[in-house]
Parts: sequence; C-alpha cells; structure tokens
Amino acid sequence: MKNKINTCNRYYGFSLVEVLAAVAIIGIITFLAIPNIVAVKQDSETNMAISRAEALNIALVSYVQANGHENANEYWNRQSNAQGRYSLLSSYLAFAPSNLFEYMPSGYQISLPTDIGKISKVQLRGPYGEIYY
Repeated sequence: MKNKINTCNRYYGFSLVEVLAAVAIIGIITFLAIPNIVAVKQDSETNMAISRAEALNIALVSYVQANGHENANEYWNRQSNAQGRYSLLSSYLAFAPSNLFEYMPSGYQISLPTDIGKISKVQLRGPYGEIYY
C-alpha cells in the first residue's frame, strides 16, 4: 500500500493585501482623530486659563476682605506692575508659583485691575483675543 503524501502547502500569516488594508484603516482613523485631539487640548487650556482667572478674582476679594477696603486699595496702588500686585494675591492662591506668567497657560495673558476702589474682574486674553467668562 502506498502512502499518499499531502502536497498542499499551507501558509500561515496575512497576505499583502490584508496588511495594506489594515494599515489604510488605521491611517483613516488617525486622520479623523487628530483634529479632535487638538481641539480637546485647546479647550482644556482655555478652561484652565478661565479657572485660574476666576481663582485670581476670588483671591482679590479675599485680599480686600482680609486687609480692609481702604488699606487694600492703598497697598494695591503702591505696586507699580502686575507682578507686584500678583505677589499681594499669591498668598490667597493654592499652589501658586512666584511668577505671574508661570501661573497662566502658554499663550494666555491676564490683566489685573489697576485700581481696586471698585473691584472688577481680571481681564483674560487668549491666542484668539479676549475671553469673556
């Protein structure tokens, strides 16, 4: 009796077409996802800047309450720049860096009020203009 030898060659793996299709699908998904990732990053930086501006507003009110309106206004007016005014508020902020420009995310700027006789919100500017919050 003769033994029959199976001559079918079986290859295990993926064909070139299957690999190219998988790479194309991954590329399309990546192409669709990248704009959303960038938008989420920009939105989170804007939200962080607004949150920190609100924290400065609360710190300003706390500073006025702690020192009395007249004394706080006098101390505030002695400071000639935003960094000096920020140093007055930094003790009322949790985990605040010593420099005002390190406090805000990159591309965002705040303007502290020059006079606190009438308390007003800090102004916030972002990469695309003023942000109203």
